[in-house]
Amino acid sequence: MPIYEYQCNSCGKHFENIQRITEEPLTSCPFCTGQVRKLVSNCSFQLKGTGWYVTDYGNGKKTDDRKEKQERGEAKKEEKTEISAEKGKDAGTAKETAVNQ
Repeated sequence: MPIYEYQCNSCGKHFENIQRITEEPLTSCPFCTGQVRKLVSNCSFQLKGTGWYVTDYGNGKKTDDRKEKQERGEAKKEEKTEISAEKGKDAGTAKETAVNQ
């Protein structure tokens, strides 16, 4: 539940009250029964860790890494096809040599 700050207009006391968001704001001071006003204060809510700043998103690093991995994968596929093609040629040559002898 949120903590709301109030200040009394009569006695000047500053106090906090824990209330539900749906509850009506206080209208009287618990110390002197004078009229109070709700204050706007800084909250102590902090976002820590990664992912909370603009610089943590969209820096392009992940997409660059993906592109590099894809390029590496394509290069590996090309190497494999070249190697298998060479093996096929070598096997064919070996068969031809065996047949010719």
